[in-house]
Amino acid sequence: MNIHEYQAKAILRNFDVPVPDGHVVYNSNSARDWARRLGDGPWAVKAQIHAGGRGKGGGVKIAKTADEVKQFARDMFGMTLVTHQTGPEGKIVKRVLVEKGSNIADEYYVSFLVDRATGKVTLMASAEGGMDIEEVAANTPEKLFFEVVDPVAGLTAFQARKVAFKLGFGTAQVKQAVPLLMNLYKAFVDTDCSLLEINPLIQTAEGDLLCLDAKLNFDENALFRHERIRDLRDYDEEDPMEIEASQYDLSYIALDGNIGCMVNGAGLAMATMDIIKYYDGAPANFLDVGGGATIERVTEAFKIILSDAKVEGILVNIFGGIMKCDVIATGVIKAAKQVGVKVPLVVRLEGTNVDLGKKMLAESGLNIVSAEGMTDAAEKIVKAVNIKGEMQTTLHAVANLHAPGVDSMLSSEKHSINE
Repeated sequence: MNIHEYQAKAILRNFDVPVPDGHVVYNSNSARDWARRLGDGPWAVKAQIHAGGRGKGGGVKIAKTADEVKQFARDMFGMTLVTHQTGPEGKIVKRVLVEKGSNIADEYYVSFLVDRATGKVTLMASAEGGMDIEEVAANTPEKLFFEVVDPVAGLTAFQARKVAFKLGFGTAQVKQAVPLLMNLYKAFVDTDCSLLEINPLIQTAEGDLLCLDAKLNFDENALFRHERIRDLRDYDEEDPMEIEASQYDLSYIALDGNIGCMVNGAGLAMATMDIIKYYDGAPANFLDVGGGATIERVTEAFKIILSDAKVEGILVNIFGGIMKCDVIATGVIKAAKQVGVKVPLVVRLEGTNVDLGKKMLAESGLNIVSAEGMTDAAEKIVKAVNIKGEMQTTLHAVANLHAPGVDSMLSSEKHSINE
């Protein structure tokens, strides 16, 4: 789960991590009023969306007067902010953070994340912080350095000092950096973060260290321990279909392809997407219905897949262990009838009650293509989607001819495609 910058900074304050004074606002008049409350300018006006690169996209402005704060905030509210992390569609700005300005002397990068290779939390840092940190990682990775944290000992003062010296801090800044880094690690562990990123960590002209920006991602499996953090979730920043899926305990992630996937088990779901790509198809989603999915969950899964306008075919790939094939078959039939599936549907079933499940699908009277194995399933759904796409392309070409009798032919062809 992601949260906004202002929310992340509020959490870090509770761990005695130095962050700038600021306040989130929802209209331009409040922006001006809060700027005055924060004291003399300059102030930073920062659009709040779940994406990085806001500065390059015009989502961060420095104002010298309170009226400028109001004008910048007014310009940001309702704008579609496009960054390298939002994609071309961008995100609409609905919240703005007004923050007291800082006199920046140097910028650094610090983050904590779980390294799957070591199974431990790793501190990553660089003296090349700021907006171009992605370029540093890509072009000069030697400027990034890492410190692996022992899960029993935690981040030690020795490790924190070593990182501070590598960042090039002087004695005064090292004394600040050690508790700062140790408090960041405590925040990471105590709130069950999957990522804690400070970019930039700045040294002001006065010699103080300050976390100028903060990004916190949380392990959703641990949110039951953190009700206050869970309540920070901003549904406006998330895919509506992913939100709907979470209500039914479905693991769903939207992708850019046109073949909807419904699978039980994350590993099988990944393999299904891989084999679709292998046969030159493009998965439209990752969807894991889980090992103990009910008929209702399978039905909702179908509805979510079909709510994506890009979906031109569906592949159901189920290995029945805990999940019985006849239950999946019942859900597929019920969903197909209730939703009215009008795209090619290929179903591959294996495991418990597989013969019963296949019999139910065959006797359902629905246009369901049965597959034997993953290879057969992938080939069939990719072929079906390609055939439909070719037919639609042909129909569009014919429609542009405006020949006599085209309307009746198109009506007949469209009917056959839907069938």
